[in-house]
Amino acid sequence: MPDFRSILDDDRIYYFDGGYGTLLQGRGLPAGLSPELWGLKEPDVIRAVHQDYLDAGANVLTTNTFGGSRPKLGLDADPYELNKAMTRIARQVAGDKAFVAASIGPTGHFVQPLGDMTFRELVDIYKEQIKGCVDGGADLILGETHFDLAEAKAVVIAARLVCDLPVAMSMTFEGPASLTGTSPLTFVDTMQNMGVELIGTNCSAGPEQMHDTLRAWQSRLETPTFAEANAGLPVLDDDGNTSFRLPPEAFAEQAAGFVDLGAKFIGGCCGTTPDHIRALRDKVGDATWKRPEKTDHAQMVLTSRSVSVPIGFDHPGVIIGERINPTGKKQLIAELQEGVFTEAHRFATEQIELGAPVLDVNVGAPMVDEVALLPELVTSLVGRFTTPLSIDSNDSKAVEAGLWNYPGSPLVNSISGEPGKMEELGPLCKLFGAPFILLPIVGNKLPVTAKERLAVIADLLAQADSLGIPRRLIMVDALALTVSSKPEAARHSLDVMRHCRDEWGLPTTIGLSNISFGLPARELLNSTFLSISMVSGLCSFISNPNSARIQEALHTTEVLLNRDPQAERYIDKFSDWTGGSGASQSGSAPAKGDDTSGLPPVQAAVIKGNKDGILALVDVELEAGAKAMDIVNDMLIPGILIVGDKYERKEYFLPQLLQSAETMQNAFKRLQPLLEEDGDAGEKPVVIMATVEGDIHDIGKNIVCLMLKNYGFDVIDLGKDVSADKIVDAAEEKGAALIGLSALMTTTMVRMEDTVKLVEERGLKAKVIIGGAVVTEKFCNAIGAAGWSTDAVSAVKLAQRLTQ
Repeated sequence: MPDFRSILDDDRIYYFDGGYGTLLQGRGLPAGLSPELWGLKEPDVIRAVHQDYLDAGANVLTTNTFGGSRPKLGLDADPYELNKAMTRIARQVAGDKAFVAASIGPTGHFVQPLGDMTFRELVDIYKEQIKGCVDGGADLILGETHFDLAEAKAVVIAARLVCDLPVAMSMTFEGPASLTGTSPLTFVDTMQNMGVELIGTNCSAGPEQMHDTLRAWQSRLETPTFAEANAGLPVLDDDGNTSFRLPPEAFAEQAAGFVDLGAKFIGGCCGTTPDHIRALRDKVGDATWKRPEKTDHAQMVLTSRSVSVPIGFDHPGVIIGERINPTGKKQLIAELQEGVFTEAHRFATEQIELGAPVLDVNVGAPMVDEVALLPELVTSLVGRFTTPLSIDSNDSKAVEAGLWNYPGSPLVNSISGEPGKMEELGPLCKLFGAPFILLPIVGNKLPVTAKERLAVIADLLAQADSLGIPRRLIMVDALALTVSSKPEAARHSLDVMRHCRDEWGLPTTIGLSNISFGLPARELLNSTFLSISMVSGLCSFISNPNSARIQEALHTTEVLLNRDPQAERYIDKFSDWTGGSGASQSGSAPAKGDDTSGLPPVQAAVIKGNKDGILALVDVELEAGAKAMDIVNDMLIPGILIVGDKYERKEYFLPQLLQSAETMQNAFKRLQPLLEEDGDAGEKPVVIMATVEGDIHDIGKNIVCLMLKNYGFDVIDLGKDVSADKIVDAAEEKGAALIGLSALMTTTMVRMEDTVKLVEERGLKAKVIIGGAVVTEKFCNAIGAAGWSTDAVSAVKLAQRLTQ
C-alpha cells in the first residue's frame, strides 16, 4: 500500500468499513463482553468480518481495538499485546488491498477538572495502546467517537510521541455540540492547529442528522474530512435484540450526500454492515472529491473546550486581557504565594464581562514556583470559564506544564530570539497545537527600528520553518516602545505591522500601554495608537479591557474598517453613550446579558459555578440570620434550576453543569448539619443507580448521581457492570423509590430488561428509569421501564415526577 498521506490530496472518494458490535454479536459475541477480549479468543471471527468489509469495497479496515485501552480492558489484560494482535489480524486481511486504521476510542474517564485523571495519565494510556497498533502494522491512527476535546487531544499527542503515522480524529456530536460543549467548528480549529491529517465525525444518529455537522465546520476547513453515520437509531426487534432502522439502500441514499458536503472518506458506524458499505459504493459510483471552499480566512484561531476566537485581518481586533498578572498587584501576589486563586478568578470574571475574548495568565511573582502554580491556575480557570487563555511565562518549563493542563489551543506568550528558545518551545507548541507570540528580541537589547525587528523576525521564522511549525501558529509582537524616550517608536511598530501583513500574511499583537509610558493622559495616546495600528494590520492587543477609551477606539475602528456588519456590535455597546467628558457610560460597563445581576449572591454562585467562593457566601447569609432550609429553597435550588434550563437550551454544556452541581454540593455539605439540627433534613427518596452488567461505562451515570443528590435524593451508586440481582437486592434492602440504569452500548442495553423483570417478580414498588446514548423511548416502552432520559437534567425531572 502507498503511504496513507499520499492519497489525501487526490480526487478520489475512499470508503471506511462499517460497524462491528452488532456484526460480532450476531456471530457469537456474548452481550456485555468486551469485543476486544473476545476477539483474542475468536480471531477467525474478527478476520472474517474484516474480509467481508474488504469484499464489500472498503478501502480502510478498522481494527478491533476501539475499547483497547487499559481502563476499558481491566488490569488483567495486556493492552500492548492485545492491540498488536488485533491490528495484525486486520493487516493480514488488508494486505496491499486496503489501509489499516488503528481504532482508538474513549477511555471512559474525564481529565481534570471534569474528572479525576490528569492529561499526562491519559496520554500515557493511549501511548501504550497505540504502540501495540503500530507494531501490529497499522497505516494510520484513528481516534473514534470522542466526545471531549481534551481526550481527543490526548490521542493525537500520544500518537505523535509514539510514531510518525498520520492521525485521523473523529468526534461525535449531540446536535450543535459534543457532550462537553465542543462545536464542530471548534473541533476543526483545534485539530487543524495540531496538524491532524484527517478530521471526521462518526456515530451520533443517522446520516441526515450528520449533514448539519459537515456544514457547521466548513467555513474554516482546510483538512480532508470523513463521515461515518449510524444506520439510524437503534430499535428492539421481535426477539428483544437491538437493531437499526436504516437498511443498506436507504442508508446509502442519505450517506451519499456526505460527498456533496466535502467528505473525502465515507463509511458507516453502529448498525451498518458490509451490505451498507457495498450499497454506499454503488450509490456514489465514480464521483470525485472536491475540496470545500472555506469562507473564513482567519490567520490564527485560539480555542477553549467550547469557544473559538479567530484572529485575522478580516476579524474584529481581539483584546487579550492583561489583568491576571502579579505586576503591581499586592493582593494577587499574596494569594499566589499561598496558592489561592480568588483574586485571579475575580480578574477573569471582570475581564470577560468587559468583553475580553482571551485572558493572559501570568503567575511570575517572588516566592512563587511557576512550574507548579501556572498549571494549577490554568486548570482552575478552565474549570470555571470558557474563554481561551494565553499562557504567559518566561520559564519554558512553566509554559510546558500549562500546556499539559489545557484542553484546547491556548496562546503561548511568548517565544523570543533568546538562544535555544525556539528549539525548546517551538516543537511543544506544534505538538500541542498552541499558537504563539513571536517576540523579536535577542538578548537584552531592544530592536528600535523596524528594520532591526524585521531582521530578527525573519530569522525566527526561518527557525520555525526548519522545525516544521506551520505559520497558522505564529503571531508577531510588533513591540511597543515608549514614545516619551523614543519619539519614532510608534512609526517603527506600524511599519512592522504592515510588513507582517503585506509580506508574510502574519497577524500581529502588541502590549498596548507601553507606547505611552511616562506621559500624561495615557489612555488618549493608547486609544489613538490602537486605531492607527488596526488600520496597519494589528489583529490583537494586550490591554486592560476596563478602559472606556480603548473600548471606544476598538469598536469605532471596527465600524470604519467594515468589520462590524451594520454596526451591530457598536450599537449594542454604545446605544446609551452620552460623551462630553471623554468617557463612556457604557464603554467600560459589563457586557449586556449578565443574568445573575440582582440575584442573591449564593444563587449567583451556583449559576456561575463558583465552588471556591460559595462557602463564604453561605456563611454571610447564615450570619445575617437566614435559616439553612431557606438558603436551600430560596437560593440553591432556584440557582440549579436556572443552570438546568441553560443546559437544556444549550447555553451551558457538561463542564458548566458539573461546575454548578459541585458548587451546590459544597454548599449542601456546609448546610447539612444545620438542617439536621433544625429537623429540616426530611426523609429523602432513595435512588439505586448502576450501570448494567457487562457495561463498564459510568460517566453519564456519575453525572446523574451528582445532579440527583443536589435535588434532594438519597443516591446509592452501585457502580458499573452490576448484575440485576445485585441491583434489585439493594433496592429491596433500602426501600428504594427508584432504580436508575445506565448503558452505553447496544450490546448491553438489553440487560436493562433483566432488572425490570426481576423487580416485577419480587413485587417491589420501585420504578425503573433508564438512560444512555443508545436508549430510546421505544426501547423504554418495550422493556416496561417507567421512563427514560437523554441527559442528567431530564433525568432529575423524570425522578421528581415519578416520586411526587
